[in-house]
Amino acid sequence: MTEVFIYSALALFGAALGSFVTATVWRIRARQLESDKKAGEEYHPKEYATLKKLLGKKTAEDRSQCLHCHKTLSWYELIPVVSWVVQRGKCRSCKKFIGWFEVLAEVGLAVFFVLSYALWPTALSTPLEVTHFVLWLIGGVIMALLFAYDMKWFLLPDVPMIVLIIIGLAVTVLTAVTSDNVTGSLLSAAGAVAALGGLYALLYYGSKGRWVGFGDVILGVGLGLLLADWRLALVALFMANFIGCLFVIPLMIAGKLKRNSHVPFGPLLIAGAVVAWFAGPALIEWYVGGMGFTF
Repeated sequence: MTEVFIYSALALFGAALGSFVTATVWRIRARQLESDKKAGEEYHPKEYATLKKLLGKKTAEDRSQCLHCHKTLSWYELIPVVSWVVQRGKCRSCKKFIGWFEVLAEVGLAVFFVLSYALWPTALSTPLEVTHFVLWLIGGVIMALLFAYDMKWFLLPDVPMIVLIIIGLAVTVLTAVTSDNVTGSLLSAAGAVAALGGLYALLYYGSKGRWVGFGDVILGVGLGLLLADWRLALVALFMANFIGCLFVIPLMIAGKLKRNSHVPFGPLLIAGAVVAWFAGPALIEWYVGGMGFTF
């Protein structure tokens, strides 16, 4: 019964934070457009006209609203997943389709929270283990935000990435403190940062920003610190490229992507890191055992 309660609570909490992520993504985008406009940079006037109504409100007065008719949503229209299903993905007022982004974020984070608990490598029996778990979940919320933003607008906003690095630093320190080999643990985390952030820094400076953006470099640093293990970082790197191939190659064959098409790599790197955390140890054990190597 206790396990059922924990899984249910995590699913509900994850879905609620998925709703928070979608609301935050739209507000960050609105602020970005306003900043671009004030700086005289290129921006999308129509998109700004739609989103600017999300700005200029105090936190206490800020309420979720339909992006089409801008009606303030009632509490019963904001129940994660349930409201979207009941309303068939449409606004109750203007009847326009809300989109899949919101419900996918809610379901995705609910699944992430549940899997994180189910596949957590320790017993969560000490305060430090629970703290590590909570930090991972918070990191997951930030990763979901970055994933969505980069997928929609091919950009990685600065503030969430800074938050991810701070969380990653906390995880790295916590991992070192609970390790029997503090120096080795810190060196492993440094190796993870070098494998992800360092590699993309080389690609960024070597290509002068044509192959990857500097945001991918910062993201790699944050993910490396969050994984805090150079072996998991290598798995994340491999999985990011593998997942990318699974999506990009079929699209190129179908003619929907060209060789010079821009593909956001942030979501692939985040997906690779999540897979590395969940399945990395098993993949490493399988690979090392098959090749006869030892680490």
